Amino acid sequence: MLVLEDGRAFAGRAFGAVGTTLGEIVFNTGMSGYQETLTDPSYHRQIVVMTAPHIGNTGVNSEDPESVRIWVAGFVVRDAARRASNWRSEGDLSDDLAAQGVVGISDIDTRALTRHLRERGVMRGGIFSGASLRVDGHPRRIGSLVEEILASPQMAGSDLATEVSTDTAYTIEPAGRFEGQDPVATVVALDLGIKSMTPARLAERGVRVHIVPATTTFDELMAYSPDGVFFSNGPGDPSTATGPIALLREVLDAKVPYFGICFGNQLLGRALGFGTYKLGYGHRGINQPVMDLATRKVEITSHNHGFAVDAPIGETSTAPHADGRYGRVVVSHVGLNDNVVEGLECLDIPAFSVQYHPEAAAGPHDASYLFDRFIDLMTSGAKSAAGLSAATSATPAASKEN
Repeated sequence: MLVLEDGRAFAGRAFGAVGTTLGEIVFNTGMSGYQETLTDPSYHRQIVVMTAPHIGNTGVNSEDPESVRIWVAGFVVRDAARRASNWRSEGDLSDDLAAQGVVGISDIDTRALTRHLRERGVMRGGIFSGASLRVDGHPRRIGSLVEEILASPQMAGSDLATEVSTDTAYTIEPAGRFEGQDPVATVVALDLGIKSMTPARLAERGVRVHIVPATTTFDELMAYSPDGVFFSNGPGDPSTATGPIALLREVLDAKVPYFGICFGNQLLGRALGFGTYKLGYGHRGINQPVMDLATRKVEITSHNHGFAVDAPIGETSTAPHADGRYGRVVVSHVGLNDNVVEGLECLDIPAFSVQYHPEAAAGPHDASYLFDRFIDLMTSGAKSAAGLSAATSATPAASKEN
């Protein structure tokens, strides 16, 4: 049984592990990439509903995970594949979920569930199967399941980045044609829930990437003598990430080139003095249209966020924090479905960010040029990201991976 905090319930079949799981229920509109979704740390404490009806057809393999484990709190599908059929498959999705203790449900009307969440907004919920649906041999009432859900924490106000961050620093060396060569640049990436493909995208461009814990101090960060600093994606409410926000302000004060994605975009917004707010149902999937306001080009992008930056669109404003010591800032990208802020660009300091996932795991490669822009910002000696935007956005197709 899947139950929402407002009492709506769906009966289905156990999928993966059997038991109870609670979390915020969200939907993902990607038609593929379920293994990357499951292992994205940004989904920590969330139950993910896949809107594509057939899930599990390609099985699972050891190459596609974006972290060392499955992070979703639960998994909801309509039609679970009876067998995996793909030349890369090394196992069955249901078996992988069960082995990692992830409670799921199948054979429910995911279209009706998604429409409900679109109309009412994402909310807490739970998946209950096996013994958790009975008490003293009798079926549990829906009301008692709702009470259990309401006792669980909400996503708003949750500080989760430190729960998914690495405990120790590690390094990704330049790869591909740059393997064995001196790095083009050195980047320190703050792990707030980083996906493995992100440092890989930098490494294949000749960058040495030091991935460090979310609790890293400014002195520890600067001990790497970085050419640039990167803040990753991650789960939770950005307003609670006071430590990373304070660290980012020190980075901005030092005028070290900065690039942030997803959670890193929200933290740049808060570091500059803008607010953040929770979206009604968020953006999650690999097919979200975003416009680069400098070039008017549209990118199809991969998203996973439930919060957004509250900044003025279509005008140049002075960063509100600390009497505007960070200078001018513009909204660089907007989401075309709902006009949500999808990127920030500082005009007087070397810093920019986007709300989506240019590493494209899974997803299209329309936004891969942003990694090139970051490298240009670190190596060109530019004082801001403004001078690089038009040049690197004008022909994004030229930067796509083979």
